[in-house]
Amino acid sequence: QVQLVESGGGLVQAGGSLRLSCAASAGIFNINAMGWYRQAPGKQRELVATITSGGSTNYANYADSVKGRFTISRDFAKNTAYLQMNSLKPEDTAVYFCYAKLDSTIFRGQGTQVTVSS
Repeated sequence: QVQLVESGGGLVQAGGSLRLSCAASAGIFNINAMGWYRQAPGKQRELVATITSGGSTNYANYADSVKGRFTISRDFAKNTAYLQMNSLKPEDTAVYFCYAKLDSTIFRGQGTQVTVSS
């Protein structure tokens, strides 16, 4: 069982930055992949970013809507994944959820609200 706790959301003006954190209860070394998705009212859930590890290399993938603005990373020593969000836009407003995939099971955090004002 993996418990995930997100933090770092909030209200920011357009063009600003936020960094989301996702603290995992288990050692993320054994987690196959971690990532973030978001859910905005009236919109489909969107997978924002994922990070997987192959040996000593991390592989990151991003939705087209956030490429060049968001960066996902993970710190194995702190059991934490991060989502650095720069140049935020009002359309980035959503609840952001962290997820972790361990073998065939996906765990999800409780979500953190990100609101970007114009």
